[in-house]
Amino acid sequence: MTSHRRHPRTTVRLAPALLAVPLLALASCSSSAEIEQEQAAGAPAEAGTEALAVSTSPDQDRVRGTESAEAVALLPADVAEDGVLTVAVGAFTAPLSFLADDNRTVIGHEPDIAQLVADGLGLELELVTTDWSSWPLATQSGDVEVTIANVTVTEERKQLFDFSSYRVDELGFLAPAGSGLTVDGAADVAGLRIAVGSGTNQEKILLAWDAENRAAGLEPVDVQYFENDGDTTLALQSGRLDLTFGPNATAAYKAAVAPDEFEVVGTVNGGWPETAQIAVATAKGNGLADAVTPALNQAVEDGTYAEVLERWGLTSEAVERSETNPPGLPAS
Repeated sequence: MTSHRRHPRTTVRLAPALLAVPLLALASCSSSAEIEQEQAAGAPAEAGTEALAVSTSPDQDRVRGTESAEAVALLPADVAEDGVLTVAVGAFTAPLSFLADDNRTVIGHEPDIAQLVADGLGLELELVTTDWSSWPLATQSGDVEVTIANVTVTEERKQLFDFSSYRVDELGFLAPAGSGLTVDGAADVAGLRIAVGSGTNQEKILLAWDAENRAAGLEPVDVQYFENDGDTTLALQSGRLDLTFGPNATAAYKAAVAPDEFEVVGTVNGGWPETAQIAVATAKGNGLADAVTPALNQAVEDGTYAEVLERWGLTSEAVERSETNPPGLPAS
């Protein structure tokens, strides 16, 4: 049964270094998988499909979960003491986590997942916007108790963090509409200008493909890095890039919003050649992951997890159950 219990307080602290991000309008498909299927068939993204209604208002009517007795019983005393769960999220990448119309309120899939975790633990939610490169230190230092920022589980990260899975990791190549490009493997990126996030798994994949191409005598990839998603998108629009390589949810969302400007030309599992999962990160050994996992599974069971995925068009990336410290990508 789904509950929509309301808490009186959800606050947002904004890191001063963060910049505003352009907001995206409504997508025309109900999931990224549907978007890709339409594009593969050569059909316009908006043809014959029901629009995905996404509110970019700061007054988000978030899906609310139900408290899990198991999760509450496992909650570490120092986290339960003040009754608040502090969660680091990003603010630059729709539909995962981005700024609402007021240019200051963080909204998206990940803030909604954070709400479900807090509800399952019986805590109030406090969101802390954090640059992606800063989440490890923020989590380890205790500035935040939890990070929900599209973090992939790796064996190397598991030495420093505990994880509770909540989404399958899928990556996508985004190109200008009508590019004529198709990416099915390493050879397809040879000689192209491609933007990728530094320190990410997609960077590891791209560099591995580039090394494979060089060994085969193909042209090298011109790998480029940008400060944020807005700058990357502008570079793609202006012709300074051939492709961007990042979370597929974001790529498919952009292609659906502006099919005359963008198209997804290839996807790959985020753990290539392994299978990867996205997870909530907590400091290693503090016991919080043992409580977060049943809180997420409570949301799976009461249906609120599925509601959140559907709201942001991410149903194709659902997990059946959350796991504590699932197998991670091998250490490099």
